[in-house]
Amino acid sequence: MGVEQKLGNLGVVTTKLEDLINWGRYRSMYPLLMGIACCAIEMMAAQAPHYDMSRFGMELMRASPRQSDLMIVAGRVTRKMAPVLRQLYEQMPDPKWVLSMGDCASCSGVFNNYALMQGVDEVVPVDVYVAGCPPRPEALIHGVVTLHEMVRGEKLTDWA
Repeated sequence: MGVEQKLGNLGVVTTKLEDLINWGRYRSMYPLLMGIACCAIEMMAAQAPHYDMSRFGMELMRASPRQSDLMIVAGRVTRKMAPVLRQLYEQMPDPKWVLSMGDCASCSGVFNNYALMQGVDEVVPVDVYVAGCPPRPEALIHGVVTLHEMVRGEKLTDWA
């Protein structure tokens, strides 16, 4: 029994080019390790077998910005760390996305002092915010799924 008999008479499969490109982009995101504080433990837990972010195409966290297209900022960002964070963001290839994980990364949380950035969006453009202190792995997975829906809906005119 051949493949033709199992598939039937389907003919040619057609799709739009932007749908095909977006499918490849959101199914193979490689996150960059930016675990700065306690939220990084929850990020590691989301990668562990119990929650398994591998089912979303994120097989492993990358340590190199040149191999990553998603930066997950997990924890508070100090003013001294901000230029390093910006340099890592600029070294990532296009298209690139940023996910701010936790209250510390989003608005510096309970730490309101001169040494901390009042949100990572002062340094890099953020696409998705994940709330919580620290957010549970389920919340991070929800943020990733939200980002996938955003990427799936991109148009060719948005890429320019």
